[in-house]
Amino acid sequence: MKFSLSAVCILTIVLSCNDAKPTKVLDLAGTWQLISGTIIEKGDSVFTDYTSKNRMIKIINKAHFAFLNHDGNNGKDSTAMFSAGGGRYELKGDQYTEYLDYCSDRTWEGNTFLFTVAIRNDTLTQTGMETIEATKVNRMNIEKYVRVQK
Repeated sequence: MKFSLSAVCILTIVLSCNDAKPTKVLDLAGTWQLISGTIIEKGDSVFTDYTSKNRMIKIINKAHFAFLNHDGNNGKDSTAMFSAGGGRYELKGDQYTEYLDYCSDRTWEGNTFLFTVAIRNDTLTQTGMETIEATKVNRMNIEKYVRVQK
């Protein structure tokens, strides 16, 4: 009996000395409004403020995402545009992978995009490469979203 109690104590001490920090699970579920985006392609950087001209939201649930994007002038001038897409996603730590199953621009459908995500307060930052061989797109995309309150 004495040996068993000693073994349990030693095992407890050894396990409590583990330096591994628990992985924080990011809470992506909800509706997010895009506030800014930066595209870096061939050494050029283009910043877009999405709070005035366009409006885009991304909706994320436990297994799927969808995005809706349109111009801010109700389609009444030369800036008229609408795009949408969605599909499945996986989240492993801060690695967020989108599988674009549906897209209004069909050349983007069927592609996979790997992003690193971070949440600070109510802001989601998503950073990753977008590569579409069919359209020769190969660029870094950095997007900042704010969580839409209920």
